[in-house]
Amino acid sequence: MPDRAPQPVDRQLPTEEARDLISLVRDIAQQEIVPKAAEEEDAGRFPRELFTLLSRSGLLGLPYDSEYGGGDQPYEVYLQVLEELAAARLTVGLGVSVHSLASYALAAYGTKEQQVEHLPAMLGGGLLGAYCLSEPHSGSDAAALRTKAVRDGDDWVITGTKAWITHGGIADFYTVMARTGEEGPRGITAFLVPGDAPGVSAAPPEKKMGMKGSPTAQVHFDGVRVSDARRIGEEGQGFAIALSSLDSGRLGIAACAIGVAQAALDEALAYAAQRRQFGKPIADFQGLRFMLADMATQIEAGRALYLAAARLRDAGRPFARQAAMAKLHCTDTAMRVTTDAVQILGGYGYTADFPAERYMREAKVLQIVEGTNQIQRMVIARHLVGPEGR
Repeated sequence: MPDRAPQPVDRQLPTEEARDLISLVRDIAQQEIVPKAAEEEDAGRFPRELFTLLSRSGLLGLPYDSEYGGGDQPYEVYLQVLEELAAARLTVGLGVSVHSLASYALAAYGTKEQQVEHLPAMLGGGLLGAYCLSEPHSGSDAAALRTKAVRDGDDWVITGTKAWITHGGIADFYTVMARTGEEGPRGITAFLVPGDAPGVSAAPPEKKMGMKGSPTAQVHFDGVRVSDARRIGEEGQGFAIALSSLDSGRLGIAACAIGVAQAALDEALAYAAQRRQFGKPIADFQGLRFMLADMATQIEAGRALYLAAARLRDAGRPFARQAAMAKLHCTDTAMRVTTDAVQILGGYGYTADFPAERYMREAKVLQIVEGTNQIQRMVIARHLVGPEGR
């Protein structure tokens, strides 16, 4: 029987440095992530020590300026690193993406003084971040948030509850959107809140279908006092900062989704090559071969889509529509591919002895986070035909 073992993704990378970076990530994935992934996910354990290693290895600040501890890597490269990490374990890939999202506001909108003071620790000093926009009553309608920040001299006092926060309760810093003025998007301001600030607390983590190793929790801000020096951008600019952050964050989710899909395809290919029925490998049956061909095609299309959006971003061109398309297509692809992988493995695919069922459970959340796929369709349509109700 011919060797049909899955091969590493053949990546088109812009520099030798990027190729070395991918090699480093693959080594870390195979040595430090994959061997523990199933056990730690089943136990609901977050690998904080691994994120310390990633920080020391320069992998938590890749798309940011080296002046502040970043890696000076284009998004085209950073997203492929995320894909590799997510293929090894989604908790890790998504965790890096969320940390980058939490760092974005200060990196893009902070003052020089703020960046010098905070970014080195955020990007390469072992800290872990979280992004706080959603609330119990405002998910897709993020501009309806109620968390308030009230000015008190040179400080702000923040009160409210954020919901569905990845790294809630374990983050070292929170990028928080709070209402400082009128209702609606113009009354929102961004703040950088230390995780150990008095008044910051977290509810017990949500009990989720998948990604059990990644804590998702409500975070409470009970009269949390922060100085005006921790306000990011201008008063009332917070919602614009949040939307800009999400444009980039959606590309991170897209890359993670393709990573999960690729892992599921690799599992299906390996199984189909060794599983024999009716005297031959099931990979020789046309119906299954067509399934594998469709899975691979969807993955390649998704990878091309997120990379095209990333190259627009790297060139300084508008990319919001393409980011929404990438998030939509790649996460839908992850759901389809992981479902098909379970089907190919048959009864074994439905057991926890194989990772296919975990990939399927994890893929579902990617259609929800950082803007549901219904919201992505709204964003795309607005770019195509303008806002609703004109």
